Amino acid sequence: MAVFAVQYTYIDDAQRLATFRPEHREHLAELLREGTLLLSGPLDDGSEALLIVVADSAEEALAKLDGDPFKRERVIADRVAREWKVVIGELHGA
Repeated sequence: MAVFAVQYTYIDDAQRLATFRPEHREHLAELLREGTLLLSGPLDDGSEALLIVVADSAEEALAKLDGDPFKRERVIADRVAREWKVVIGELHGA
């Protein structure tokens, strides 16, 4: 298993994001409990987010996030997964 940094870019619709945010966070909390998700949170002004995911490939990392209500409701404009090779420090659960 490897660690992937997944970057979400959201659509410009704060109301829709707010509507589905509780369900989105519940889903991510479940992925955290499963050990799939290690960290998650918004970047800067909230128009993007970074999620740290454990998977075998970038494609699998994105597939593991396919159940995200934000994806279902089409509030994610773009998703990119890149392998993150941690060389200093340690991620517990990775």
